[in-house]
Amino acid sequence: MRSRQTNKILYFYLRENIKLIKEYIDHNSIRTTEKFRLTGKRFLKDVGIAAFASTTFFFIIVYMHQGELKLPGAYSLIELGLVFIFLLFLIWTHRWISILIHGDRMKRMHSLLRPIIEIAVVILATLILDLLLNYLPLKMIFPPEAFIPSRVRTSFVITTIISLFLYYFVERERSKKRLQAEILRSAQLQKENFQAQLENLKNQVNPHFLFNSLNVLVSLIPQDADRATKFTRKLSELYRSFLDNTSQQLIPLRKELEVAEAYIYLLKTRFGESVQFELEIAPEAMELHLPPGSLQVLLENAIKHNGSTRKKPLTIAIASHGNILEVKNNLQPRMEEVSSTNTGLTNITSRYSFLSDRKPEFKKTEDHFIAELPLLKVEIHENPHY
Repeated sequence: MRSRQTNKILYFYLRENIKLIKEYIDHNSIRTTEKFRLTGKRFLKDVGIAAFASTTFFFIIVYMHQGELKLPGAYSLIELGLVFIFLLFLIWTHRWISILIHGDRMKRMHSLLRPIIEIAVVILATLILDLLLNYLPLKMIFPPEAFIPSRVRTSFVITTIISLFLYYFVERERSKKRLQAEILRSAQLQKENFQAQLENLKNQVNPHFLFNSLNVLVSLIPQDADRATKFTRKLSELYRSFLDNTSQQLIPLRKELEVAEAYIYLLKTRFGESVQFELEIAPEAMELHLPPGSLQVLLENAIKHNGSTRKKPLTIAIASHGNILEVKNNLQPRMEEVSSTNTGLTNITSRYSFLSDRKPEFKKTEDHFIAELPLLKVEIHENPHY
């Protein structure tokens, strides 16, 4: 049932955000991964298309001139071969132009200037190919009187029109499919990121932690009303922060520490002197960013997997080292076996993979468990879609 509800949430989320994804692709340069690779399979496909098209055009022209279909003679075979070569090179040229036009540099151009350049390049390339692969070879074979200027001009015009037709109905369709693939890829990233946020929210609102906190609150009420009131306020602040920050991709370390402070207060109230915390954060690290809830997950992980007493307290040290946030605790495995799926650590790693090429590191020595979270420098863009 929960899985079905989650799928519905994701469906409506993607449906509402697909327009945003398209706008993001339009306003931001997507690196074109396609290159001009002429593999054997593609070469044979291009040859087949050129052969079919040249043969079809040839017999159409023969029928229009002579009123009947005839097998080509010696000279006609030469013309047919030249048309085939011309179309084959035209296919390759169209593909190269399409890759060039949809490359990163051209995407930075004005939206009106780019199609003008695209048309001009297609026409120029067509005329050059027609001149080199059709006109000049035929002029060396046939006598000069066979080349009537009006027919030559008409031939170049018709060839250019056919080239533009092929480009906009073949290469543009390929570009459209490539754009759709980029939209689907972006949508998939959005979906995975949203799933990571849902998983993070599920981890943060831990029923076991909430149950223990409420038990502590119940015990505090008859003993110390003031502490019970402060405990309730901190618990409220903590869960309000969870809800406020869940929609954010990144938050400043300063805000993350404010949430952690409330969480630490709850833990110290519950465990007393059995758990010790040490903070050493450089001022310049406060405005660096990290995924919300990451620090709280690491604190929760340390509490979950380690025992603590007043004589042997669990010590958790939080410190910044340049653009790294280190969370370090001494290892004191619990006597009872604790089941672990590493969901929290996996969740942190997954969210970082969407946001940066830097990855968190988790190390385990004989005496300590060390987690290192990259602190990210975020540039503010005017585009609201960032």
